[in-house]
Amino acid sequence: MSLPKSENGSTLENAMQLMIQTFHKYSGNEGDKYTLSKAELKELLTTELGNYLGSAQDKEAVEKVMKDLDSNNDGEVDFTEFIILVGALTVACNDFFLEYNDKPEKKK
Repeated sequence: MSLPKSENGSTLENAMQLMIQTFHKYSGNEGDKYTLSKAELKELLTTELGNYLGSAQDKEAVEKVMKDLDSNNDGEVDFTEFIILVGALTVACNDFFLEYNDKPEKKK
């Protein structure tokens, strides 16, 4: 999927385009081109979110993420369900960094 070039786009607009492009980079490699299968979701989690999620190699972890995201129980993750994951992870990261930055520094 290609989106119009946004050379004058804001940081947020560029981030939105990257989320759309990233989803479609993995969707449609098998089955419906507008959804993520379990295998596509695993590849996306491992490749794109490995630093935040750790290893997504754990089959049970991928199964749980898939079950939690697949709100309509169709066995696939659509773009809306994907954005819910990204939003939840972003909130968790924000909370972590706020807590991390609020800790008093140790004196040497």
